[in-house]
Amino acid sequence: MNKPERPELLIQERPPRRRRLWLWMIIVVLLSAALFAAIFAFPIAAYITKGFPTPPPASVSTSKAEFQEWMPQIQVVGSLKPVRGADLSVEVAGIIDEVDFDSGGDVKAGAQIIKLRDTDDVAKLHTLEASRDLWQANFARDKAQLDRQLISKAQFDITASNLQGFQAQIAEQQAVIAKKTLRAPFNGKLGIRAVNEGQYLAPGTPVVTLQALDPIYIDFFIPQQQLQQIRIGQTIEVKVDAFPNTAFAGRIATIDPKVDAATRNVAVRATLPNKDRKLLPGMYATALISTGQQQRYITLPQTAITFNPYGNVVYVVKPGKDKAGKDALIAQQTVVATGETRGDQIAVLSGLNEGDEVVTAGQMKLQSGAPVLKNNTVMPSNEANPQPHEQ
Repeated sequence: MNKPERPELLIQERPPRRRRLWLWMIIVVLLSAALFAAIFAFPIAAYITKGFPTPPPASVSTSKAEFQEWMPQIQVVGSLKPVRGADLSVEVAGIIDEVDFDSGGDVKAGAQIIKLRDTDDVAKLHTLEASRDLWQANFARDKAQLDRQLISKAQFDITASNLQGFQAQIAEQQAVIAKKTLRAPFNGKLGIRAVNEGQYLAPGTPVVTLQALDPIYIDFFIPQQQLQQIRIGQTIEVKVDAFPNTAFAGRIATIDPKVDAATRNVAVRATLPNKDRKLLPGMYATALISTGQQQRYITLPQTAITFNPYGNVVYVVKPGKDKAGKDALIAQQTVVATGETRGDQIAVLSGLNEGDEVVTAGQMKLQSGAPVLKNNTVMPSNEANPQPHEQ
């Protein structure tokens, strides 16, 4: 019989097999590394010997630097307010007996708007008037008797006091009845009616709004630094979103005599004629205040300026040579001094000449001296008075 192999001999045979497996793995890794090296070695060597390829020119839009006439202006925003306006309501409670107006109608000062039921108050007034008439007769009789010294002065004083008391009560009752009738306090245009006949009305409940629309005010604020540039009577031009193509002329009427301590702004009010009643109280409006003589500036779209802490720069496009020596358009960085803005435009005070071609879009990917490709199919907005457009 064959003897079984000893366990210690089997254990000694296993390590050579493991070493062969590790050897094959190392060979596979080395072959893979050699394959990758062969794939990438040729391009890298080509870049080293010939240089990296030149990137294509950046596509930019350009605009010519041109002179324009500018009127120095202050642009502000404000709200329209009526010269006189009120939400009408009654002082006393009651049932509405009459409604004497139509929604949207014009009324004159003193015109009756509504009338509350006042039969009880009128009846009480008649009672007081009857008592007053009685004491009026007593007063006349006692005065005649006093003149002939038939009664004492004390008795006459009592009669006079009672008469005055009833006269005061009558005046009070007449005031109560007058409060039952709501009248227009000034000429104006009524709004939408908020009540109906037979309705119970509590004191202070709005009945209708009344607005005097011609003329109309615009209230706005300006920084205190610009206070010296405005004056009473100065003309302004106002625009509202409801009529974007119409400018409304007006004049500054009031300048507040104090500066707001929280904002350091000054409140200003201007008056606008409003015969067509296009302008309504509560509208948001923009206003331009002309503050001096016309001036001539080189202007660019604001997108052309790159604002930096060390200076504002633009890229001027000029004919030149690229790195390969071929003719190309080259963008050169130029430092400029900028001034006021107007809509989408900005004034350039120095650093440019009239006719210079300036990059207006795409400059974020440029370096000074880089070649560019001009593409003006899409241009940034360059409007002095931009208006919103629906897409």
